[in-house]
Amino acid sequence: MNSKGVAIDLRRRLRDRLALYAGQWAVFFRGFVEHPRMVGSIIPSSRFTVQRMLEPVDWRDCRLFVEYGPGIGTFCRPVLERLSGDATLIVIDTNPLYIDYLQRTIRDKRFHAVLGSAADVEQIIRERGFEQADYILSGLPFSTLPAGVAPAIGGATHRALRPGGGFLVYQFTAACLDYMRPHFPRIDSGFEWLNILPCKLFWAWKAEAGED
Repeated sequence: MNSKGVAIDLRRRLRDRLALYAGQWAVFFRGFVEHPRMVGSIIPSSRFTVQRMLEPVDWRDCRLFVEYGPGIGTFCRPVLERLSGDATLIVIDTNPLYIDYLQRTIRDKRFHAVLGSAADVEQIIRERGFEQADYILSGLPFSTLPAGVAPAIGGATHRALRPGGGFLVYQFTAACLDYMRPHFPRIDSGFEWLNILPCKLFWAWKAEAGED
């Protein structure tokens, strides 16, 4: 390919990438406008937040990874890149706009996008042949969820996790701790400045079998 052909190819790739980003932002922004109380931020998480949140995951021992509130898939693709070939990613969202977008844009046999509530996670994973999840990730804004939903999610998440499993949460406030502490004996925390806005990170661990 001559220099002119290379330049044309580069412009085409740039145009396609910009079109993809524009489409993602349009879907994400529309979802925020329509359901602001159910979306944690008007801007998707940064790659630094994604990296930090997923660092503690033992991918060799992960058969089922669940995400609440996947939005446009900011975490979905990095999770799928790390999952083994026989593992599964289930994402749950109450917004049909996001679920439709993910089903159209992520073509991976390990990926399942479900329209539903995180409070029903136990039923959702059972319907797909699993007893419990290894890890559950959430960016849901616990402080603005409808009354009763946050404690329901906290309890259901604990029951849905295997012994030793992890509940990974990123938030702008620490309100989620009120719904995590009653169930998880150990909660590690962190903070990511390189995010808009900077966010709090939490990793809650379910007790191993036989432990209090």
